[in-house]
Amino acid sequence: MHFSAIGRVPGDPILGLIDAYNQDSNPNKFDLGVGVYKDANGLTPILQSVKQAEQRLVDQQQTKTYIGGHGDSRFGQLISELVLGTDSPLLAAKRAGATQTPGGTGALRLVADFIAHCLPERGIWLSDPTWPIHESIFAEAGLKVGHYPYVGRDNTLNVAAMLHALENVPQGDVVLLHACCHNPTGFDLSQDDWLQVLDVVRRRELLPLIDFAYQGFGDGLEEDAWSTRLFVSELPEVLITSSCSKNFGLYRERVGALIVCANDAEKLTDVRSQLAYLARNLWSNPPDHGAAVVATILGDAQLKAQWTAEVEAMRSRIAQLRSGLVEALTPFGLAERFAHINQQRGMFSYTGLSTEQVQVLREKHSVYMVGSGRANMAGVDVTRLELLAKAIAQVCQH
Repeated sequence: MHFSAIGRVPGDPILGLIDAYNQDSNPNKFDLGVGVYKDANGLTPILQSVKQAEQRLVDQQQTKTYIGGHGDSRFGQLISELVLGTDSPLLAAKRAGATQTPGGTGALRLVADFIAHCLPERGIWLSDPTWPIHESIFAEAGLKVGHYPYVGRDNTLNVAAMLHALENVPQGDVVLLHACCHNPTGFDLSQDDWLQVLDVVRRRELLPLIDFAYQGFGDGLEEDAWSTRLFVSELPEVLITSSCSKNFGLYRERVGALIVCANDAEKLTDVRSQLAYLARNLWSNPPDHGAAVVATILGDAQLKAQWTAEVEAMRSRIAQLRSGLVEALTPFGLAERFAHINQQRGMFSYTGLSTEQVQVLREKHSVYMVGSGRANMAGVDVTRLELLAKAIAQVCQH
């Protein structure tokens, strides 16, 4: 038998929470596990700007032919402007270009293969902790994966330890940085912290790979791009992975991009030729529909204004849920212990709850979150904050 020696791989623990949550009959259950935005009704909505763009495509799109290895060129230009700024000197000098990918995850896989293929022997350094799939994507590409400290056991951001570790990263290695809304912790670097990281990266001649999956969910679309634009303005070469899953709500459409910033236009052409070759062997052509939706929105002033307002509404709602939960924990004497929830950014919070406490929350209170204590704040129901706070208080008292 050909398959007799093949074993079974454990299922993804986060996706496994979906099944457990769906099978739970408790009407007061909470889904704080899977990282998708949810509205007040517990649904992941289709944005109205997206609906209008899709209708426009239905009415006007003329073909379903291939879009090429780098994807939709209009999407590539507009997503680059969103990330780098419409007045970016790099775009004017043709020093930056985007390759469309199947989601931000596809961009990560493409850049992993690019590093392995074109920058052999380079290691990649990830924050501890980081998004779990970062670990497997780069390992599967054959890269040597290292880690730098980020959030310690006391559930606080440790910038000093991060900088010390980066000082000892081998010269020329790649360092992955989260532009904003750090996944899974929610702890972001300050502007002063970013300047210190930039200094180390420049002196150690490290290659920064900036994962930008949550633009608009931290402090705003422009504000969240500050660190990325700082790095591209100060360094000759930067890699950026961008995702449209969260801020456009296009999770299942798989829309992302790998943006490469090179020292000059000629070198960018060289790099993009390699990316086209690698993409050809990964997925040939990226899917078109979601990217066409994004390009339609970003290319139309009215739709873009509507979309911007919708992103701001999502960002504001998450911020209100953070402050609301801390307020709900106050009567239980836990406001100070969980004050960090209100200081974090984006959808996720490293709550500080232990694996055992998370298990009790799931079994006794139908509160579902990742075993590390990471909670998706967008899954919190504003009308049931007191119920959630009471459940957290009970597990903290034992």
